[in-house]
Amino acid sequence: MHIRNLFGASLLAMAVATPAWAQQAPLDAAEEEAGSNDIIVTAQRSSQRLQDVPIAVSAFSAEALEAQQIENTSDLQLTLPNVVFSKGQFTNASFTIRGIGDLCVGVSCDSATAIHLNDAPLFNTRLFETEFFDLQQVEVLRGPQGTLFGRNATSGVVNFRTARPELGEFGASGEFEYGNYNSIKAKGMVNLPIGETMAFRLAGTYLNRDGYTTNTFNNSRLDGRDLYGVRASLRWEPSDNTTVDLMGYYFRENDSRLRSQKQQCQRDPTGVLGCLNSRLDYDHPNVNGNFFYALTSREFFAARGLPTAFALGSIYGSDVFAGVTNPADPRVVNTASPATYFAEEYIGQLRIEHEFDGGISLSLAGNYEHVQVDSSQDTYLAVPNRAGFAPGLTALQLTAAGVGALPTYLRPVATALIPGGAAGVLCTSQPEETGTGAFGGHSVCGTTPLNFDRSNLLQSSWSAEAIISSDWDGPFNFLLGGIYANMHLTENSYYVNTFAIDYLSGILGAFTALTNPASAGGPLPPSYLATPFFRNNTDDFQIASYGIFGEAYYNLTDTLKVTLGLRYNDDSKTISARSTTASFLAPHGGTSAFASPFVGAFDADPATAGNQLFQNRNVSFSEWTGRAVVDWQVTPDNLLYASYSRGYKSGGINPPLQPIFAVSESFLPEFINAFEIGSKNQFGDLQLNVTAFYYQYQDLQLSRIVARTAVNDNVDANIYGLEAEAIIRPTRELAVNFGFSYLNTEVSSDKFIANPRDFGGGRSDAVIIKDLTNGANCAVAPTTPGNAAGANGFVNQVNTLINNINAPGNPLTTASTGGLQPGAGLRPTAPFPSNSGIASTGAFSLCAILANLAPSALGTAFGGIQVFTSGIPVNIRGNELPQAPHYKASMGIQYTIETDSGVSIVPRFDLTYTGDSYGSIFTSNVNEVDGFTQANAQLQVNGPDNRWFGRVFVQNIFNSDSITGQYVTDQSQGLPTNIFTLDPRRYGLAVGFRF
Repeated sequence: MHIRNLFGASLLAMAVATPAWAQQAPLDAAEEEAGSNDIIVTAQRSSQRLQDVPIAVSAFSAEALEAQQIENTSDLQLTLPNVVFSKGQFTNASFTIRGIGDLCVGVSCDSATAIHLNDAPLFNTRLFETEFFDLQQVEVLRGPQGTLFGRNATSGVVNFRTARPELGEFGASGEFEYGNYNSIKAKGMVNLPIGETMAFRLAGTYLNRDGYTTNTFNNSRLDGRDLYGVRASLRWEPSDNTTVDLMGYYFRENDSRLRSQKQQCQRDPTGVLGCLNSRLDYDHPNVNGNFFYALTSREFFAARGLPTAFALGSIYGSDVFAGVTNPADPRVVNTASPATYFAEEYIGQLRIEHEFDGGISLSLAGNYEHVQVDSSQDTYLAVPNRAGFAPGLTALQLTAAGVGALPTYLRPVATALIPGGAAGVLCTSQPEETGTGAFGGHSVCGTTPLNFDRSNLLQSSWSAEAIISSDWDGPFNFLLGGIYANMHLTENSYYVNTFAIDYLSGILGAFTALTNPASAGGPLPPSYLATPFFRNNTDDFQIASYGIFGEAYYNLTDTLKVTLGLRYNDDSKTISARSTTASFLAPHGGTSAFASPFVGAFDADPATAGNQLFQNRNVSFSEWTGRAVVDWQVTPDNLLYASYSRGYKSGGINPPLQPIFAVSESFLPEFINAFEIGSKNQFGDLQLNVTAFYYQYQDLQLSRIVARTAVNDNVDANIYGLEAEAIIRPTRELAVNFGFSYLNTEVSSDKFIANPRDFGGGRSDAVIIKDLTNGANCAVAPTTPGNAAGANGFVNQVNTLINNINAPGNPLTTASTGGLQPGAGLRPTAPFPSNSGIASTGAFSLCAILANLAPSALGTAFGGIQVFTSGIPVNIRGNELPQAPHYKASMGIQYTIETDSGVSIVPRFDLTYTGDSYGSIFTSNVNEVDGFTQANAQLQVNGPDNRWFGRVFVQNIFNSDSITGQYVTDQSQGLPTNIFTLDPRRYGLAVGFRF
């Protein structure tokens, strides 16, 4: 069978969603022969019934997308079984199919769901952000597809097929829509014939609307959209056997779009965790323990021997969010930091197809892609209270105005951060590449302390693919293909910027430079600690990948066919990256922090001899995968099939962390053994397709947050489920569709990792520690389970020793602790609230000192103590996978009313339910994502010969705040949960024409 025929025939075209002009189109020969109730998909040269093809695939024509109000990739999940789509934390998105999505987070992660445009694989594409326009169809293939598509993936493929130019015909269409939120949307297409063998097609879309989210800080709107896309296509058919397609696409967005709509938290009064572990409230985290507030506290300043008068507060006092209201509405926030979102993508494609005599076809395709994205928003979507900063800022202002060495060193700090004095504006570093921030003149100032992050990416990629396939009349046919793909990323950074980081960088830098010991050369020039913000930076990342793939098809009898497929994969990845936060001294006045004469104190790669400005790593993977299918055409209207597929997704490289943390440098590739059986049936007016599947996952890639950075582990999992889709067409006018899916996912092997929300692992005999020096957590537990008194007593004794460093008999001294001074004032352990979901007690302390003393006589004295620097691991075996609802159901009904004047009226209603799921691999109540119901309705009037139409519509009729995913932030930021939602209720009017 020709591969294009196979692709085309494997589409589940939602015929019930087709508007009147498509329903009234004359049937082609294949449709006349098969019957008007059959779903026919036309490939390049022939048509074939969907019901004859043993593949689990869904697809939507352009008309179906319009009828079901599927305007973007997120809307696809409202109809597809076992499919969930959600935005991600770092300008990315996760398309989860049958429980498998992008659980791996990081620049070196491959996508579990491969995104293709006209069969060509894309890297980090923005297609999921744009509005659909002038598409031929969207295909969603479930399960591994490596033997048919050029880029391997484990969960499936989403393939966008653009409309191609039509030879010999002039055509045009246009649509204008106006809706609430002042939404203006326009789409258009023009098709121009150029002689008899060539045609040109130009299409575009534009969207501009107000934001969905109200910002009460200045009564503005956030989460607005302002975007456009344009696509130009050229088709040339120099002969009956040759087709050349050339396509160029450009997309641009520049607006106030939010990456996450809201933040939720059960506030922790102790500050040790920031957010508790029982539920998600509309509240803000207690950020006293965040690394930038802990390091500007009186306790930290005292421990470092710095004047506590300069501190911004106390870890035991009121934090900046105490008493600050978080509106109990996911679309209302209060922020002083503007949200900005910029995305740009352009794609060029060339495809040449030729059919040789003898039933052999050759396809050559090339694809080039350039992607840029840059997004910034408030880290907490809240306005901090600066009142607690007043004493420290006043001390800085008065000291900097004085005479002497200390004022000289603090004056540039005050000038950069509080140019108008202690009561004036506060200036925060911009997230920029020089690393100098506010101390290099790159700042943004405001009356409130600012907290914001930035995520950006710049990359280019290209691929080349060749496919040879046969279309013979005999029992045997084949497909053989090869692909090479190369991706080069030249910038990918995640920044965290806040006034408190600038302040600690300036103050600590000034005192560090001033007090440089005489033995090391004495005082250094006035300096700050660079970078004055957190930046996890991938400076260079490259993927080189090639694959050889093919399938063979053999008809054993007229009704029994066997398909065998095989693929060889080879993937190589190289990366250069680093992570910095107040990591080394940089003199004031420099234009680049990394040109500092003291940059040698920074080492991005402690595992390599010498000090490295970047950590450089490379990994390679090669694997064989394949597929086998047996299908039996029981009757012309009933098909049974069974298949086995072996899928693969390459491993990757974990990003570098601050030197105090250690994780595995790389993570393994993941594999899937996918078993599937299906039945496709036509019973008169009823079409019923049912599929059952079972997946065995090996080394599934799973992300967790360490030191403000996503790192990845591997775990095994089993998945099984059922999918059923039905179409009923009792009359030509009435069409009803139903969809249902069931899914069960489970971690199938022992895997011990720490829950970031509960570093005590649920143990009542443990103590969760917030480290005063970096804002991270660790845990202390007795070696004899149940000895809670021992663990608490040990922590309390160590805190006493830290508070009294250098006291007689104290094993801790300034020299042995790297310069710590007495007077930190650390308090004893204390319980968390009774409704916290935390069984352990908590305390502020220093993890490194606890770990050093645990194996000593002191630890023995308390019955034996162990310190878990990454938390007490718990076994996640049996837990469900994230974004994997057990149940999904959908239905749609459409009725066409024909009038004598040729005008038709088509009302349609769609309803979908998505069940409960989890936003994390830890399946506790706090991580549960509630199920939601979405309903859409529209009424369309089509003119005679379908030359024009008018439509009124409403989406999300119930105005559901449908949450599709969660992201738990790092412990050093207080563990708030970012949530991602579908759009609110939208309604409006659209008009259009077609000729």
